[in-house]
Amino acid sequence: MRSRPTLSSRLLPLLQALFVLLLVITTAQVNWAQPKIRLPSSVQTADPQNLLAEGKRLEALQQWTAARDHYRKAHKQYPDRTDIEARIKSTGIHSDLARRYHDTSFLASLNSDHIDQAQNGLAEVLLKIQTHHFQEPNWQAIARQGIEHLEIALSDPLFLKHHQVDASSAATKEFLAASRKLVTGQAMTRRLDLLKTVMQIARDGRDSIQLPMTATVMEFTCGVAASLDKYSSYLTPHQLDEMFSQIEGNFVGLGIELKTSTDRLKVIRVIAGGPANEGGIEPGDSILAVDGRRIPEITPDQAADLLRGSDGSQVRVTIARSGNPDRTISMKRRRVDVPSIEGVRIIDSTAGIGYLRITCFQKTTSHDLDDALWQLHRQGMKSLVIDIRNNPGGLLIGAVKVADRFLDQGTIVQTRGRSSSEDIDYKAHQLGTWSLPIVVLINDNSASASEIFAGAIRDRQRGSVVGITSYGKGSVQGIFPLSSTTAGLRLTTARFYSPSGQAISNNGVTPDVLVHTVGRPVPQGTNALSGSYDPILDAGLDVLRDGTPRP
Repeated sequence: MRSRPTLSSRLLPLLQALFVLLLVITTAQVNWAQPKIRLPSSVQTADPQNLLAEGKRLEALQQWTAARDHYRKAHKQYPDRTDIEARIKSTGIHSDLARRYHDTSFLASLNSDHIDQAQNGLAEVLLKIQTHHFQEPNWQAIARQGIEHLEIALSDPLFLKHHQVDASSAATKEFLAASRKLVTGQAMTRRLDLLKTVMQIARDGRDSIQLPMTATVMEFTCGVAASLDKYSSYLTPHQLDEMFSQIEGNFVGLGIELKTSTDRLKVIRVIAGGPANEGGIEPGDSILAVDGRRIPEITPDQAADLLRGSDGSQVRVTIARSGNPDRTISMKRRRVDVPSIEGVRIIDSTAGIGYLRITCFQKTTSHDLDDALWQLHRQGMKSLVIDIRNNPGGLLIGAVKVADRFLDQGTIVQTRGRSSSEDIDYKAHQLGTWSLPIVVLINDNSASASEIFAGAIRDRQRGSVVGITSYGKGSVQGIFPLSSTTAGLRLTTARFYSPSGQAISNNGVTPDVLVHTVGRPVPQGTNALSGSYDPILDAGLDVLRDGTPRP
């Protein structure tokens, strides 16, 4: 089959509504240029008690993000263990709190003079939940989650130190007991019932333990948002800015991706042309200290937070590289363009097989894809591998536009919500379609918008999907700036379904060619881009060469 590379002049319009539709997973909130954190694979098949002990050790070090991700991996091995599930929830709340209390934009909102603003912000969040969340809100259950959030905050060393509250005092214990009784002892059938109760608890906290009312209201606001589902959350002003930067495909920062360990941050990738790249930082380097503050005297999460900053600000980073003395580099943070398409090349010149990797779906992805396709076409491309492994998602309309480049008619994806305005069928158009054979590579970290694209290609039998069953995030989030503050709300507004009507949520996309990557022998010679054995890529190439994947 030959390609029909007619340049598309159409652009599906971005939704011009009160919010921007996004498809993201929780682990993808930290962006490229603001250091993106990947945690090491610390969990092997082990006794659950040993896994719990390791998690407790990380908690004692206040490495909340590492502890949460450790428990998540443990829960995959032992999904019926409710004690592990409870630790995921608790460490997740601590992790989110630590992130906020190192965020200057959030700390500014805690000013005790701003209680009216905090109250209005909570009221607006509750209204948006009532109007837009994909499920009918249960105000009583939401209130219980809010008080649990406050209880965990009042056990967190960072929260307690910031507000100078003694968690062990009788007054604190009495305040929490009275607050829980207030939440559970009265019916809450309306959002205004919840708002009224929260304000009463805030006054009680002020009077009994001198906890600022804004601190109580803000914790309830964050707890209420996080209680709805695992993708909804409150966004600080800085997080809201980062979210919109992610849509645009550029960030202010250093342009590095990091992985944490106990005593350092390991550099995984460096963006070409970014401050880190220009400063001589390379993949494999380790960050030992930021502005003179060393790990583990500060936690890896705190070190990552110190790397963030405003455009034009300076940061000093101490770097370790194998075989070289440690060195300290001073860099200036600035806006960095993050490519959503990488690795564009002809991977098999004999068969004319092109390759490209889509790292995320941004506003610019479809335009970048057009450039990549024409580049490969000029180099003799006859078929194409599209690699969306480890792609966490991104902009819904970005995934739709990419799918539309390869489908000439029919449904790409369906969204369904509680409101009829969320019920949308996205359709393909014939103009601008590329008809060359394609293979799409996925794995268990391909999520959300990636699953829209892979599901459309599979259901429409447009190409072969090769790899491992995808993540299974089948929900749509709206990003709502709050008019009462400069913060925002990420809210699940709908679920999405593949063209055949299959629910992606908790199911994922099952590949046409399922590749087992564990325990396979390494063959002589490999097709992998990196020179190391890549069975998923090899299987995809075999499909394009002769339609037969390696057994």
